[in-house]
Amino acid sequence: MQDLPEPWNTTYNERKEAIRTRLDEFSHVKSKEYFYELLFCILTPQSSQRNAELTIEELKADDFRGKGFDPTSYLRDPRHYVRFHITKAKRLLVIRERYNEIERVLLEQHPTAFALRDKVIDLVPGFGLKEASHFLRNVGFSGLAILDRHIFKHLLSLKIIGRMPKSLTRKRYLLIEKKWLKFAKEYGISMEELDLLFWSMETGEIKK
Repeated sequence: MQDLPEPWNTTYNERKEAIRTRLDEFSHVKSKEYFYELLFCILTPQSSQRNAELTIEELKADDFRGKGFDPTSYLRDPRHYVRFHITKAKRLLVIRERYNEIERVLLEQHPTAFALRDKVIDLVPGFGLKEASHFLRNVGFSGLAILDRHIFKHLLSLKIIGRMPKSLTRKRYLLIEKKWLKFAKEYGISMEELDLLFWSMETGEIKK
């Protein structure tokens, strides 16, 4: 297998063990933790990951899953404000109501991660391809692309894509995902490793 181009190759070799450790953590997430991982992936779009994490910690501490209270004030808290808190709070309540069905689907056998992703999108309000892929990656599924502008920058620099997409239809998303997966296989590095590598090059951290 050939090495990644620079500077990706040097950074990958420096952070490879930390990246793989993080992916191993994802693969060992227990099913009882899926509920709050799902909520986390509802909160993160257009908000900071740290604020989403702090909000989830408080919801978990106060047993949102068991009690089903209005979570709006938790998302609105200025200590860890989550943007679009009213819409997202409504989505959290719908997810809680539907969670038995969602959990059943998550625990079933599926022919591919792609098939499971489509079922998750159908069941979870606010989820598109990106959010569903993010959630499934965080609970150990592989082979799904989490596409956003930070990732596109690297895909463009590596010539995996020829231009920055102005919009992202389902067809275009799946096409870019296929190209990225082909690139990953050619270099013998999983797409999940590359995702964490790209993010670490943007933020200096290996996040979820």
